Amino acid sequence: MEKSKLSTLFKDKSFGKILFNEPMKNHTSFKIGGPADIMIIPSREKDIIESIKFCREKNIKYIIMGNGTNLLVRDTGIRGVVIKIANGFDNIAIDNDKIFCQGGTLLSVIAKKALRESLAGFEFASGIPGTIGGAITMNAGAYGGEMKDIVTKVIALDKNNNIVELANKDMNFRYRGSTVIDEGLIVLGVELQLRKQEYSKIEEKMKDFTNRRVSKQPLDLPSGGSTFKRPTGYYAGKLIDDAGLRGIRFGYAQVSEKHCGFIVNRGNATFEEVFTLIKTVQKIVHDKYNIMLEPEIKIIGDY
Repeated sequence: MEKSKLSTLFKDKSFGKILFNEPMKNHTSFKIGGPADIMIIPSREKDIIESIKFCREKNIKYIIMGNGTNLLVRDTGIRGVVIKIANGFDNIAIDNDKIFCQGGTLLSVIAKKALRESLAGFEFASGIPGTIGGAITMNAGAYGGEMKDIVTKVIALDKNNNIVELANKDMNFRYRGSTVIDEGLIVLGVELQLRKQEYSKIEEKMKDFTNRRVSKQPLDLPSGGSTFKRPTGYYAGKLIDDAGLRGIRFGYAQVSEKHCGFIVNRGNATFEEVFTLIKTVQKIVHDKYNIMLEPEIKIIGDY
């Protein structure tokens, strides 16, 4: 659909905050990406449901994003609508050892709330960037913990605009995947089962994980997090390092010298620079070890 027609359709809609021709580089941790024709930032569940229903009825292409921490967006941008479920859709409720949070809640915020209430089990996620909705979608994990270990219930919007409730057993959690991906669901809310523990023990564990991240990951530079999934039986970062690719650059895109599993933006990197570097790394690792690294970051946008 033409951009001018799209703008007219959304001009007077009240789906939350609506931005036109919005640069995606302002909404991704990579700091890369051209403009989205329309960006909707909902603050209520009703905003999400009605905006998606409207897009479906009008046959308007749309994508759902969280906090943009694992996205690589093309410089040409995104035609259609981007619905950003993040800040503004982030209420949290605590009932004894259970936490219910809306899909746009940052993991770091949940971790702080859990600590404040002396609730253990969420420490592994305290330093993972992004929202709980994205974490559920990808079954995010770190330091021996995964979302599947603590999720009891997921509230989601299905392809028929129905709100559905799924138990843990219905989620098909696996390495970097879930029913959310399988069935094209949109996470509206999540219930987590944690456990009471001494505040000091939880705090100590969170500090340990934070120190490990800071010492090993290139958190001082824009990136999309781990660039590649972990191949069975191997570690992507070690394969890349062993292949002699530590620090290799293409334009402003670079394989991190601190952790080879990350590609970082050293300045004003373009999509093409990062994408070319990804392909280069894949080819060299495959040629040397006959292992094809699969991107963990999600590549989106239109040509």
